[in-house]
Amino acid sequence: YSGAGAAEFLHRSIVPTMHYQKSLPRLPVPKLEDTITRYLNAQKPLLNDDQFRKTEELAHAFEKGIGRELHEQLVAQDNQNKHTSYITGPWFDMYLKAREPVVLNFNAFMSFNPDPKSEYNDQLVRATNMTVSAIRFMKTFRAGYLEPEVFHLNPEKSDTELFKKIIRFVPSSISWFGAYMVNAYPLDMSQYFRLFNSTRLPKLNKDELYTDEKAKHLLVLRNGNFYVFDVIDRDGNMLKPSEIQAHLKYILSDNSPAPAFPLGYLTSENRDTWALLRKNLLENGNEEALEKVDSAMFCLSLDDFPVQDFVHLSHTMLHGDAANRWYDKSFNLIITKDGTAGINFEHSWGDGVAVLRFQNEVFKDSTKTPAISPQSQPASVDSSRAVQKLDFKLNDALKAGITKAKQKFDATVASLSLNMIQFQEGGKDLLKQKKVSPDAVAQLAFQMAFLRQYDQTVATYESCSTAAFKHGRTETIRPASVHTKKCSEAFVKELSKHSTEELQNLIVECSKYHGRLTKEAAMGQGFDRHLFSLRCLALSKGLALPDFYQDQAYARLNHNIISTSTLVSPAVQLGGFGPVVSDGFGVGYQVQDDWIGCNVSAYPARNGEEFLQCIYKSLEDIFNVLKGKKISS
Repeated sequence: YSGAGAAEFLHRSIVPTMHYQKSLPRLPVPKLEDTITRYLNAQKPLLNDDQFRKTEELAHAFEKGIGRELHEQLVAQDNQNKHTSYITGPWFDMYLKAREPVVLNFNAFMSFNPDPKSEYNDQLVRATNMTVSAIRFMKTFRAGYLEPEVFHLNPEKSDTELFKKIIRFVPSSISWFGAYMVNAYPLDMSQYFRLFNSTRLPKLNKDELYTDEKAKHLLVLRNGNFYVFDVIDRDGNMLKPSEIQAHLKYILSDNSPAPAFPLGYLTSENRDTWALLRKNLLENGNEEALEKVDSAMFCLSLDDFPVQDFVHLSHTMLHGDAANRWYDKSFNLIITKDGTAGINFEHSWGDGVAVLRFQNEVFKDSTKTPAISPQSQPASVDSSRAVQKLDFKLNDALKAGITKAKQKFDATVASLSLNMIQFQEGGKDLLKQKKVSPDAVAQLAFQMAFLRQYDQTVATYESCSTAAFKHGRTETIRPASVHTKKCSEAFVKELSKHSTEELQNLIVECSKYHGRLTKEAAMGQGFDRHLFSLRCLALSKGLALPDFYQDQAYARLNHNIISTSTLVSPAVQLGGFGPVVSDGFGVGYQVQDDWIGCNVSAYPARNGEEFLQCIYKSLEDIFNVLKGKKISS
């Protein structure tokens, strides 16, 4: 580990990290008539004929009247802000103005696969290696050496050294077109800088995102105690891995008792409550300590227990013990006693795409080229001088605030159930062979399962990235359609009336339609963000909320009972999030080559375990029908 040698960076891309950023296409504002048509298509399976007629009337009146005016204003506003996207402002506001606690409501988690070499899963070894890899990621990104994020449709042509050698000489004002010519789609990377040294600060009515790229220290939480130490020296070089190891070893062997009033609980509070308590903290002489927390590169949470099973793993990574988390940091890297690692990330600053890239790189680097081995000796440095334990001065109001936050947090967590299944009878390979979309089949299974369990079709949300556009965030895919409803009813209620071939055709119909919705969403042609932006615009102009938005059907469609998100990555074992409504399910799922995994969160209003059993039965039925087998109810 020489000063600024190769060890400081993950790699050195010959194409600069932000090479494509300038020329990324802009997120389109859909045509209003398309949005209304798509909206009504999504409403159709949720409403009876009378309700639908009423909603249709309101929608068409909106389209011809106030909606048209708002749409024209939105387009004009968008044309004046070509440096960004029309969703950026409203979306940041949506997150930052939300007053619910971030934990369970917004923060999501993704857990890492174990290191393939089992002896590297020791807590100290893994914490050191992952911290070093995370710092290397940060340095690589800031130096402009990180490979740009590109979605390759034809990697043989575009993911090659030759292409990179050519494209780096194409000016960044037109580089996107060069990639597009070979069927490669560069993705927006504007969120990445917020991965590090960033925190969401609670403020009354609307929080703020804070970033201080000059800070050189890491925040480590263990047993509810806060520690900081520098991981970058004066010249901008990373501390030697053996020194980082020494400092982490020092923290892991510190037997200070857990604080009686653990500060971490405050980040699990209602945002206004937390904003007032934070003001009190600052006025009570904690400014310097809080500044250390807020500006730290990231938060490393070291838990003192091993993970028992996947359910325990999900609880640990989704919420864990709030004493040992700082939910406002852009992310917490959590490592348990047995070296199980995961990331819990705050959602306002960015989406899964940026976090997943970070996880993929950190996993690859820490497992393929680990900085230390289980035999490595920590450096003989004086950690007691280098590591600072933060002390917070608490008055009675703060102590009472922490106690109350803890009571609320413990009660909420106690009411949350997390369950999971692995369906081993097939996955992506078989579905592609049968020419149906794997994602469509997973979503169809959720619709079928809910119908079997509750005998209804409800508002369903699937998140889709729009990172192919400048400052794109996400768009909603609406998986509940007239097609999934018809297919689900055939499987659940009318099995005897249909031949296997008819059932196969119904699945194919669902797959085609879902494919279309997915493509539209990824191209910025959904309807949710457009309608949301028009609503924000009306409110910002002080207009009365148009009747269209006061329709019960609109409210019901946005009360997402089944909220879903998927990811597949070599680095990630599983991911998940809390339900977005109290009577909903949070469904994290992955369709692998030969199996399908599903992780469901729920509060007492819903039975997550039964929902999973119904999902399993649905998958079994769908796969059997695709294989040409006759099924029974």
